[in-house]
Amino acid sequence: MLITQSAGKFLKRKNSINLGGKLIEFSNPVVMGIINVTPDSFYDGGKLEDEKVLLSAVEKMITDGASFIDIGAVSTKPGAAMVSTKEELGRLLPAVHAIRKNFPGIHLSVDTFRSWVAVRVIDEIGPIIVNDISGGTLDSKMFETIGKMNVPYILTHIQGTPRTMQEDPHYEDVVRDVSNWLSERVKKLTKLGVKDVIIDPGFGFGKNIQHNYDLLNRLDSFKVFQLPVMVGLSRKSMICKLLNCSPEEALNGTSVLNSMALLGGADILRVHDVKEAIEAIKIYEALKSIVK
Repeated sequence: MLITQSAGKFLKRKNSINLGGKLIEFSNPVVMGIINVTPDSFYDGGKLEDEKVLLSAVEKMITDGASFIDIGAVSTKPGAAMVSTKEELGRLLPAVHAIRKNFPGIHLSVDTFRSWVAVRVIDEIGPIIVNDISGGTLDSKMFETIGKMNVPYILTHIQGTPRTMQEDPHYEDVVRDVSNWLSERVKKLTKLGVKDVIIDPGFGFGKNIQHNYDLLNRLDSFKVFQLPVMVGLSRKSMICKLLNCSPEEALNGTSVLNSMALLGGADILRVHDVKEAIEAIKIYEALKSIVK
C-alpha cells in the first residue's frame, strides 16, 4: 500500500533547507550544476581534471543561473567499479577548495556515499549538502554522521550498487516501492536528528526504462513527503536508449524530461546544462502564473 500523509506523519510542506545558517528556499524551482572530477563518468568524465577548465565550467554554470554546484569524484554509472576513499578525496578536496576560494558565494553539494569523505570536506571548507546516491546503503554510518554534522542530506533511492544496479531491477510497483523505501529512511534520518532532507527517486539507479518513465509520470506522488524533491535526468540512458542517441546528443531529450519533472513538482533539477534547465524553469513559471 502506498504511504499516506498520516502514515508518514508528514505535516506542512518543507520548502527550504538550512545550510550553515543560511535559509535556502524552494518557492520556485532551482538548478544544481553537475561537476564531475572523475576520469570515467558517463558524460563528462576526464574533462575537468585541469583546475582552469574546472573553474571555467563552474563560472559558466553560476553565470547561467545555478543555485548549487554538486561535485563528485567517484563515477556511479551502471557497472562502475569502486575507488578507494583515498583516491576519492585526492580528486575531491582540490576541486572543492578551488571552487570555494574562487566562488565563495555559491552553495556546494558533494556527491559521495562515504560518511568519512563528507566529514573531511565539511571539516575543511564548512557546511555543504551531502548528496548520497546510495541512500545510506553503502555506509552504515552515513545517517548518524549527517545528524552530527547538522548538514542537509539528499536521500536517493537505489536498488543494488552502482556495479549491480542495472543487472535485473525488479519492482512490484516502482512508485509504491520507492516511496515506501524512502519513507523508512526518512524516519531513520529524523530519529538521528537530521533536519533537512531532500528526496530523489533515483532515476537510473536500479531501474529499467519502464521504471524510470513510470516514476516520472507519477512524480507528483512524492509530494506526500512534504519535502523538497530533486531529480537527476540529465543525459541519462532513459533518454539515450529510447531515442537511440549518445549522451552528447541527449540535450533536447533532457530538456523535455526536465519540463515534465517540473510539472510533476520537482524543486531541484540536477543537470550538466544549466542554461537550458533555467530556460525550462522560466517557461514552467510562465505557465504556472496564468490564472485559470
